Amino acid sequence: MLKTYIKIAWRNLKKNKLVSLINILGLSMGLATCLVISLYVVEEFSFDRFYSNSDRIYRVNLEAKIGNELLDEASVMAPVAATLKEEVSGVEDATRVMQLRRETKIRLDDQVIRKGTTAIVDPNFFQIFNLPFVKGDPNTALNNINSVVITEDQAKSLFGEENPINKVVKLEDIGYYTGEYHNFEGEYNVTGVIKNIPSNSHFHLDMMISMLGNSNAKNQSWLSGSFVTYVLLNEQRNADQIEDNLLAISRKYMEGQMQQGLGMSFDEFFAKGNFVYLKLQALTDIHLNPKYNGKGDFEAGGDMQTVMIYCAIAAFMLIIACINFMNLSTAGASQRLKEIGVRKVMGSDKQHLIYQFLSESFLAICLAMILAFVMTSSVVPFFNDFADKSLSVWSLANPLYLGIIAMLILLVTLMAGGYPAFFLSSFKPIESLKKRASGVNKSTFRSGLVVFQFAVSVALIIATLVVSQQMKFIQDKDIGYDRDQLIVLRDAGLLGEHMEVFMNELRADPRIKNVTNSAYIPSGPTDNSVQNLVSKEDPTNTIRLMQYGIDEEYLATLGMELVSGRTFSANRGNEKSNIILNETAVKELGIEGDPIGAVFEIMTNNQGGREDVQVIGVVKDFVAKSLREPIKPLMMVYNPYYSLILKVDRAEMQPLLQDMESTWNGYNTGEAFHYAFLDELYNETYIQEAKMGSFLMVLALMTIFVACLGLFGLVTFTAEQRVKEIGVRKVLGATVNQVVGLLAKDFIKLIVISLVIAIPIGKYLMDLWLADFAYHVEISWWVFALASGIAIMIAFGTISLRSVRAALMNPVDSLKSE
Repeated sequence: MLKTYIKIAWRNLKKNKLVSLINILGLSMGLATCLVISLYVVEEFSFDRFYSNSDRIYRVNLEAKIGNELLDEASVMAPVAATLKEEVSGVEDATRVMQLRRETKIRLDDQVIRKGTTAIVDPNFFQIFNLPFVKGDPNTALNNINSVVITEDQAKSLFGEENPINKVVKLEDIGYYTGEYHNFEGEYNVTGVIKNIPSNSHFHLDMMISMLGNSNAKNQSWLSGSFVTYVLLNEQRNADQIEDNLLAISRKYMEGQMQQGLGMSFDEFFAKGNFVYLKLQALTDIHLNPKYNGKGDFEAGGDMQTVMIYCAIAAFMLIIACINFMNLSTAGASQRLKEIGVRKVMGSDKQHLIYQFLSESFLAICLAMILAFVMTSSVVPFFNDFADKSLSVWSLANPLYLGIIAMLILLVTLMAGGYPAFFLSSFKPIESLKKRASGVNKSTFRSGLVVFQFAVSVALIIATLVVSQQMKFIQDKDIGYDRDQLIVLRDAGLLGEHMEVFMNELRADPRIKNVTNSAYIPSGPTDNSVQNLVSKEDPTNTIRLMQYGIDEEYLATLGMELVSGRTFSANRGNEKSNIILNETAVKELGIEGDPIGAVFEIMTNNQGGREDVQVIGVVKDFVAKSLREPIKPLMMVYNPYYSLILKVDRAEMQPLLQDMESTWNGYNTGEAFHYAFLDELYNETYIQEAKMGSFLMVLALMTIFVACLGLFGLVTFTAEQRVKEIGVRKVLGATVNQVVGLLAKDFIKLIVISLVIAIPIGKYLMDLWLADFAYHVEISWWVFALASGIAIMIAFGTISLRSVRAALMNPVDSLKSE
């Protein structure tokens, strides 16, 4: 029986080639979208679950409010790990990690290799994170000072096929900055090799140095720190029970240091509206919680909101494809009425007819799934580039995905094939044989489906236009500094002793207008530091500021406007005790009158040491991070350091870059010459928004295409039902345009209804998206007008395509006897 159903289904698919092709194409697009997005979603939810104790590992985060600033940090103070392990019941173990931000520079004999990322970790790191060892013992590998564990790839890069154990690597230009530079240059003994850390990990390290001997790791300050700290809970306690004890721990150890450093007790600190809490975050939640991204976290993580948006997109695309299938299947119902009547007269009951039509749907969906596989294999490489992923289409052979595919086929068969099967099998034999059935004329349900399809399409068009409008706003916004014709030499400090000579050569080049020496770059990767500024009159009046270390040419090079006072000067003494504030800092400090000459205190170390600083200038507010965040109070200090920023003549750009590289290579440091343009770094800050705009545009086009297929099916259905009416009207003198207008009128009404639904929903959703930006556009009326116009034009074109054909039919053919 099943074989018969499939054979008849195949004949019907071949008999109606155009409708079958449209059905299969529409379904395959929806299924391909689901397959690609399922690859992405499963990957996102798999992060960090490969550790055997992943359900018991938590990261300790810091949430605080100090004066005007809210802090959400993924790193905490040095003594937190040991304290929690020793004093909190339920904490089985704790470990710390500090990643060294720059690419690792390794010297082997006379060869210099710059490869991979390095972190300093506690000796027990591998007891908590049970990464598989290829060589060495995870229990003892980091028990000695100057020991290092490396990955397989790093071992092959450095030593080829030789055994790396007990080999010595010399690390250069490696360290981290916490107000002072902590240098980790030296020789390290390889004591272990681990397998490469999987891609679905929230950190990726190539070299892990033992923290033994690190003086900063022994720091007992509870007021500042930069150690990413993890705890392993025992199986009898949960995170909520542990968190209940953390405030008391904080009070115990912060009380005295807070009194000394801030001049207030722990209770007074809270009474002023401040707070500080240690919070636990499950290891498996880290990747999809962007709260701490870029704030002590190793890498930019994912975003649960983005994952949910992708899931919604997959669901909508599948629903729209199923709607399209249902519309086209029921649109051809009148062509199969005699077949249905004959089958019922010959003894087929409703159940057999349902099986037959479901078999046709199942066959079409299986063919669509095969085409979807082909589409998926073609689309995945582009999606990887878009989402910065390394998804593989071969993952679909995994039992998990095979289960997803089987469920998809079953679900779509029931969704897309169920309604047509019950609809077609419900006709009565006599009416079917006369090619007349009352159910065929009822199109309310199908009309509602078309409204839904176009409502989704219009909402996506609105989203695409709003994202485009916001991106234009980002490009046109006055951000307080020039970003054109600026070259950034991020790693100029690699020249070492040659850097000063290199800077002098650049300053002597007439093609270069300005040169500034600062590692603080307003766009793209930059050094970051913060500082507490304390009022001399009221020590409890403290604000936390971003701190930029700059030289005397910084403001001029970046075209920043000095509102009052002066900038730094290389010819003046003691500039280290002077500061420049931005306008926001002046406002939040509550300075009345001229701020120039105002004296404050800054903290000089973690034990509460202070020194006086004097305001010498006020710079106009500029966007120091991105337009997603409001401008924060900022303090500039005199501290030329590491990187260079050059203001150049664009006409001389390429020859200048070649000459600079030649000069750089002449120092024979073994370091490659790298540069970036500040305007490109600025654009990269918003790369996700740009990608979202492109993605929404592609999605809108796909959705409109599939929706138009559904509309085409409904128009076809209506034209078939009104063929005699059209014939009579033509005999009575109706023109082609009048007939087209007659058929189009009801469908344009459906499109208008979809606009009424889509516009408020689209505006609401895009207002939510824009709320993530501190500075954004207001959605203009023309966005809705343009989206409506596009939808109406596309819909009318689709309607006309089928209506004109019906209007051109010879009335003799449509009026001849049944």
